[in-house]
Amino acid sequence: MKKVLLIIQREYITRVRKRAFLVMMFAVPLLIAGMTKLIAYVSKDSDQLSKPQKVKVIDESQLFSGKLKNAKNIIFIPTDEPVEKAKKGLDKDEDLSILVISKDYAHTPVQFLSKKKPSLVLTGEVENQMNEIASTNTMLANHIDTALLNQAKKNKVNVNALEVTDAGTKDADVGTSMGVGVACAILIYMSLFIYGAQVMRGVIEEKTSRIIEVIISSVKPFQLMLGKIIGVGLVGLTQFSAWIILSIIATKIGGQHATGGMAQFLVTLQNLPFGYILFCFLFYFITGYLLYSALFAAVGSAVDSETETQQFMFPITMPLLFTYLLSVTVLFRAPDSPLAVWLSMIPFTAPIAMMIRVPFGGVPDWQLFLSMGMMVIGFLFTTYVAARIYRVGVLMYGKKASFKELAKWFFYKE
Repeated sequence: MKKVLLIIQREYITRVRKRAFLVMMFAVPLLIAGMTKLIAYVSKDSDQLSKPQKVKVIDESQLFSGKLKNAKNIIFIPTDEPVEKAKKGLDKDEDLSILVISKDYAHTPVQFLSKKKPSLVLTGEVENQMNEIASTNTMLANHIDTALLNQAKKNKVNVNALEVTDAGTKDADVGTSMGVGVACAILIYMSLFIYGAQVMRGVIEEKTSRIIEVIISSVKPFQLMLGKIIGVGLVGLTQFSAWIILSIIATKIGGQHATGGMAQFLVTLQNLPFGYILFCFLFYFITGYLLYSALFAAVGSAVDSETETQQFMFPITMPLLFTYLLSVTVLFRAPDSPLAVWLSMIPFTAPIAMMIRVPFGGVPDWQLFLSMGMMVIGFLFTTYVAARIYRVGVLMYGKKASFKELAKWFFYKE
């Protein structure tokens, strides 16, 4: 045990003392805060950042001309010139487009001509206005009072999502929960790759420099692998702890000066069960890291250079990548779906899938405990498998390993 502690100490201190570690520890929260403000600014002023788009309207039906209203960055210009003549103007002005509406527009597609591909916002605005005008024309033709109908449309219904608890009802904060869940999933995904790769690179460096031969003479391969995994993991926990503390401080300070939507977001963020989410995040980070870093260490021991790791990396990281892609596209929309539940139970996918579900609340205790139990069993199993491969692989040189070869190493007797 003493030897394992010495390896942990060496791995931890060596990495923590690096200037890059200290820079990243303070830079990441600042970069995240700056990026958040930049995104908010760009989103607010996005209309002002794009050039006004001029749209010439050639209306053969005479039903839309003069009714299309200028919107943000869209200027409609009615014209009677032929289509071919109007097309010549596209070469002179890249911000010009042509809208051609045929007489039988209901059965013949409306044409939107431009030299460059138009944005979805531009075509969407044109389509929405034309649909509104077409509906109004149809109602007028059938003697329907459009003024009364427009008045009725102004009566909008707002749905306020509330969560019923033993203490009463409270705002469900669905949007904030979704944002926190996706953010946790991304952090878990990135951290497992970053810190797992550090373990793998450390093993490869020691193996290629032949230092491993000297170290193995003093400690058992399993002790060395375990020390490396725990040491690098503690580095990750140190960074996350610093980021969490700095983020809390930034949130408190930002909450005092924030206004409008940002202030509302910070208030809803503070209403989430932060302690519960943090506990789950740390648990799934630690167990997920132990599970994957053991496999990364086994890969590092099986190769002689980092370029040879690709054939082994894809099968290992595929469950992570698969779950990550599902998380940011599907799972956050239905965190309690059967797919989300099953993925949160499988050890190779649970760290990401469960962190999507946790901020929404409502994860049954039995599902959470079962998932945690499976994670513990999972990392114990992968550590056992990786250790048996590692003990042989670290002393193998000049031979390209394959999955068949790894299986042989696993069954070698002590």
